[in-house]
Amino acid sequence: MEITICIGSSCHLKGSRDVIKIFERLISFHRLEDKVTLKGSFCMGECSKNGVCICVDGERFNVTPSEAETFFNYEIVPRIK
Repeated sequence: MEITICIGSSCHLKGSRDVIKIFERLISFHRLEDKVTLKGSFCMGECSKNGVCICVDGERFNVTPSEAETFFNYEIVPRIK
């Protein structure tokens, strides 16, 4: 699975660095290092929406740092297992 997280100016201000750290921790916790690839991308065109733009295997989502763990557990983990 490929997860791309926007690190452009707007998403950086919305907490993309925190989302990345949370996802890295959860990938390690669930031992998914061999199943998930995290990538960064500059502007993905979702600047006007709330949250950080995240693309999971081509599907876009907007996630705030406070929602990141819940998002990972309910959107990412079930797609892998």
